[in-house]
Amino acid sequence: MNEINIIEADFSNDNHSKAILKILNTYAEDPMGMNMPLDDEVKNSLIQKLSHFPLAVSLIAFDGKQPAGIANCFYGFSTFSAKKILNIHDLAVNPSYRRMGIGKMLIRAVEKKALESDCCKITLEVREDNRARTLYEREGFEYGEPTMYFMTKELE
Repeated sequence: MNEINIIEADFSNDNHSKAILKILNTYAEDPMGMNMPLDDEVKNSLIQKLSHFPLAVSLIAFDGKQPAGIANCFYGFSTFSAKKILNIHDLAVNPSYRRMGIGKMLIRAVEKKALESDCCKITLEVREDNRARTLYEREGFEYGEPTMYFMTKELE
């Protein structure tokens, strides 16, 4: 493993776009993802749509020229703090790079970005059975009081 560099993605950069799609698709195929590849329509439109979404921030971890991991994040807003929030929507590390500290490096890069952006907190959702949950706990993420549930309603 070379030195890991984490950079903010430039959605107009073909190498960055390919890295995001490669890692995200690998994650989607994983049991912690959807256990199947991204839909072709998503693969074909994701980068263009992210590039036009002003609240999107993607960080990519590179091992030399090889993409090792990504953090796809989105800004939100806390009305209780009157400040921005940075939500980690996807945190994914390629299987061949897992257990090497890249997830931790990505979380710390997200934290740095959040501080630079004057955010009051970083949020994320994690499945109960996701083994990365212990990483998040070690990095200071905790269950709020009172315990909150992240609920979804799929729209068709």
